[in-house]
Amino acid sequence: MLSGTKGLRPEGVKWNLTARLLSFLFVYLLIGAPLWAQTASQVLVVVNRQSRDSREIGEYYLRKRGIPLANLCTIDTAPNEAITRDVYDREVRAPIGAFLKKQGLVETILYIVTTKGVPLKVIGDSAGTRNTAASVDSELTVLYQQLHGATIPLPGPVRNPFFQERDTPFRHPLFPMYLVTRLTAWNMAEMKGLVDRALLARNTGKFVIDTRADENTPGNQWLREAALLLPKDRVILNDTAAVLTDQKDVIGYASWGSNDSDRKQRFLHFQWLPGAIMTEFVSTNARTFQRPPDSWQIGTWGDKKTWFAGSPQTITADYIHEGATGASGQVDEPYLGGCPRPEFILPAYYAGRTLAESYYMGIPGLSWMNVVVGDPLTRLRP
Repeated sequence: MLSGTKGLRPEGVKWNLTARLLSFLFVYLLIGAPLWAQTASQVLVVVNRQSRDSREIGEYYLRKRGIPLANLCTIDTAPNEAITRDVYDREVRAPIGAFLKKQGLVETILYIVTTKGVPLKVIGDSAGTRNTAASVDSELTVLYQQLHGATIPLPGPVRNPFFQERDTPFRHPLFPMYLVTRLTAWNMAEMKGLVDRALLARNTGKFVIDTRADENTPGNQWLREAALLLPKDRVILNDTAAVLTDQKDVIGYASWGSNDSDRKQRFLHFQWLPGAIMTEFVSTNARTFQRPPDSWQIGTWGDKKTWFAGSPQTITADYIHEGATGASGQVDEPYLGGCPRPEFILPAYYAGRTLAESYYMGIPGLSWMNVVVGDPLTRLRP
C-alpha cells in the first residue's frame, strides 16, 4: 500500500537526463505559441441530478469559466463515492457517452470535469495489479476509445498515450482519450475556491520538492529530476530526512506524503499561491473527499485506530483545504509505477501547459486508480 516500502513495485525505468533537459527547453521556447490554445468550449461538465453539491459547483464553474451551457451533462445516479462496475457502466459511462454523441461533441471535447456527488470509485476485487477497481475519472479517460468501438480490458491499467509527451499539445485524434479532472473538496466554499484561484494563477512562487531518507528509491530520483528541470532559483529541494513545513509562496509541491516515515503532521501549513498544485506518492489519498474529524492525524497500517476511511494515509482534500488549486491522488493501491510522475508534471506546468495536460503527461496508466482535482484549464500565466 505504498506504506514505507510496503507495496512498492517500481517498474524498470531508465531515462536520459540530458535528453529530457533538451526536450524541456524546446517546450519552454514554445511558450506563448498557440500550442496551448485549448478553450472553455472544449470542456464537458458532468453533474449528478441527485446531488445538490454537484449541481451547484457545476453551474458555478460553468459561469465562471464561460463554458457553453450545451456542454453541461447531467447524469442521474445515487451520489455514493463507491459504486459497482455495473452501476458505472449503466448510470455514468453510458449517459455521458450518449450525451457526447447526441451533441456532436465526441471530438470537440478534450476535457471532462466531474463534480462532487458524481461517484468517485468503481469497486474492484483488490487483487494487486490484477485489481478491477479504478477511479471513475480514470475510467472516463478511456471513454473516447470506447465511443470509437474499442474494448478496454480489465483489469487495468492500460497505457496512457499522453504519458511523457512533453513536446506535443493534447488534441484529438492524436491522443485517443479525455483528460478528466474533478471539482471536489470538503465543502462548497472550498470547491468554489478551487475555481476562483484557478482564474488568478500566475507563474510565480516556489516549487517545493521533498525527498525521503532512503535516497536510492526511484521515487526520490524522480523528485530530484523534477528539481533539475525547473529554474534553480524557483526550487526548494529538501534532500534530508527532515520534512518541509511552513513554506511560503508555494506554486508546486511534490513529496512522499505519509509514505515518508519522518512525516508526523497531517497538515504542512504551507502558504499556497493561486494556481498551486501538488502530487505525492501515496496509495489512498483520494480514497474519500468526506471531511475527517479535526482531531484525526495520519497514522500507521498496524494501528487501525489511526485510520480514516479505511487508511492511515494523507488525504488529497487536506491540500485543497490549505489552499492548493490542483491536486492528485489515488482511490486505491496504484503501486509506485502507477503514481503521477513529478518530473513531468511540474516542469510542464511551469512551462505553460494546462493543469490537466501537466498531470496526465505524468500519469502512466488509464482505467486505474488516479484522480486529478482542479479546473483542467488552470494555467500559469506570466
